[in-house]
Amino acid sequence: MDWQERLQIGQYWKAPSGWRRIRVIDAHTAGEPLRVILGGLPELPGATILQRRRYAMEHVDGLRKALMWEPRGHADMYGVILVPPVTSGTDFGVLFTHNEGFSTMCGHGIIGVVKVVLETGIFPIQAPETVLKIDTPAGLVTAYARIEQGLVRTVRFHNVPSFVLLADYEIQVPGMGKIRCDIAFGGAFYAFVQARDAEVGLGLTDQRDLIEKGMAIKRTVMANTTILHPFDPDLSFLYGTIFIGDPQTERGDSRNVCIFADGEVDRSPTGTGVSARMAIHYRRGEIAPGDSLVIESILGSVFTGRVHRLTQYGPYEAVIPEVEGTAFITGINELLIDPEDPLSEGFLLR
Repeated sequence: MDWQERLQIGQYWKAPSGWRRIRVIDAHTAGEPLRVILGGLPELPGATILQRRRYAMEHVDGLRKALMWEPRGHADMYGVILVPPVTSGTDFGVLFTHNEGFSTMCGHGIIGVVKVVLETGIFPIQAPETVLKIDTPAGLVTAYARIEQGLVRTVRFHNVPSFVLLADYEIQVPGMGKIRCDIAFGGAFYAFVQARDAEVGLGLTDQRDLIEKGMAIKRTVMANTTILHPFDPDLSFLYGTIFIGDPQTERGDSRNVCIFADGEVDRSPTGTGVSARMAIHYRRGEIAPGDSLVIESILGSVFTGRVHRLTQYGPYEAVIPEVEGTAFITGINELLIDPEDPLSEGFLLR
C-alpha cells in the first residue's frame, strides 16, 4: 500500500456510533471567527428566540463550551446556532454563542451566517440582491446580500432599534480614575470610551492592555449602574466595552476595538457596536439619516454604518442602523465529542 492510499483510508474514517457529531461551517467576518452550527445539537424548544436562548443556557451550556473552548475552539471563538424561525414571514432564527455564554445580537454573526446559508445552498441565491429576515434574541433583523456571479460579495443588514441609554456618564474605575463613557444599545449594551481617555492604544500590540482596561470598565459599570432594556429583562446587561479612536488606515473614519463577554477581543469593528455608535452620533447631531461612517477594527478591516431611519423605541428616540461588511468561508468540519474524553466540555487558556 503506497502513501497516498494510506492517507485515503484516513479520509474515510468515521467516528464510533456512540460519539456526538456536530456539523459546522467555519467562516470569518472582517477577521472575527464565526462557527455556524448546522446539526448535532438537541432541539431547543421555545415560542420565542429569547426562550430558546434561555433553554440553551440552562440545558446545552456544556455543548456550548465544547464548541467554543479549546481544544475545538479558543478563548476568542464565536458561534451561531441555526434554529427555526418564530416570527411569521422570517426565514430562520439564530442563537449566538461565545466564551462566556449566549449573546443577544451579533452584527458580524449576521453578515457571516448570511454568507454561509446562501453560498452553501441552505437558502436560494437571487441576484442582484437576496433578502433574508432573521429572528434574533434582540428582535427581527433584515439582511441584504449583494450577489455577483453567484457569490455573496457583501451583506448589509437593518438592525433592531438602537438608542443611547446614558450620555457622558462618569464612573470611577479602580486603577484608572474617572472615566467618561456613553452607554448605548445596538442589539446589546456597550460602554463607549475614548481610547485617549483610557490611555490605551488600538493596535495589535495593545491587546493585553485593552482587555484589562475594557474588563475593568465593564465590571465597574455593571456594579454601579442599572442597565435596563425598555422591553426585555433578558437584554438588560452590559455586554462589553468599546474603545474609540482615530483611524489608522486611509479607508476608515474611526476605529473601534470591542472587549466583550469574558475578555474577548473582537477582530471585526463589531456590528452591534457600530449600530450603537450610529445612535450616539445621531443624538450628538454628527450624522443624519443616510449619512455613513466607515469604522475600522483592530485589524484594519471595516464595516460601514449608516442611519437608515429614525424610530421611537419605548421612551427612547432611536435609529434603525444599517451595517455592511464582508465575510468568507474558511472550513467545513465535523466536530466530535468522545464520551470517554475527560476534557470533552473543553477548557480555556490565554
